[in-house]
Amino acid sequence: MNKFLSVMEVIGKDCLKALGEVEKYLPTAAALAAILFPGQTGTIAAVVTGTDLIQKAVVSVEQKMAAAGKTQGSGAQKLADVLSLTVPTVTQLFAQAGLKVDQTYLTKVVNAVVAVLNVQASAVAVEPTAVKP
Repeated sequence: MNKFLSVMEVIGKDCLKALGEVEKYLPTAAALAAILFPGQTGTIAAVVTGTDLIQKAVVSVEQKMAAAGKTQGSGAQKLADVLSLTVPTVTQLFAQAGLKVDQTYLTKVVNAVVAVLNVQASAVAVEPTAVKP
């Protein structure tokens, strides 16, 4: 049982590291976008907030599934869980900013967030090595 817990702790820490890396750049990207597109500041804020909620839901669901030992072959269930946690709030946020989105669109956003977090997690997990000429 101790081995299982240590593996789950590592998975949880990797997820949090990846989320932390993404979160570092999100406010900067939002600030730059607001400078470049001052008329769209409200929309940018809604998208940043919605994306942040989706990222946190993805990490939460990943941790829940890892704790249950369901890390493989559960993508459809993970997606359903993330969508149930985020669709109502994110849809409302986007609607307030004048964006009409549906579950199909938000599914694409969730998949994009998962892809970014997967890349970040794999980058965090890989030890840097010296470049050999």
